[in-house]
Amino acid sequence: MKKNTDITEFPDIDFLNEYYTEKPLNDEEIQEVSKTLDKKIKANRRSIFKILGHLRALKNYMLDKDVKWVRKSVVVAALLYFITPVDALPDFAPFIGFLDDIGVIAFTIKFLGSEIGKYYD
Repeated sequence: MKKNTDITEFPDIDFLNEYYTEKPLNDEEIQEVSKTLDKKIKANRRSIFKILGHLRALKNYMLDKDVKWVRKSVVVAALLYFITPVDALPDFAPFIGFLDDIGVIAFTIKFLGSEIGKYYD
């Protein structure tokens, strides 16, 4: 019988710091992701109302200079997936189009755990 894996059992990715020493995104690229995310939030406010708080927290986390780039890159990847219109379930499909985006955001919030708590407004 297969064991049901809980997301909290996943290993931490901080071990990657010893292998990757260069910062993958510069501040200009991070600011561009932030601006694009703001536009997508405003355009889709009604359909994603409940997730707005999580998106803002992830954005604040991404912009924090004290966060390690490896952990920040997970958030950037999740936010890029969210703002990209072409993905597993295209965003133009009403409600259903955002299910995969919401899943990725939920996974990222769960991955970060209590670390994300202080970034909520």
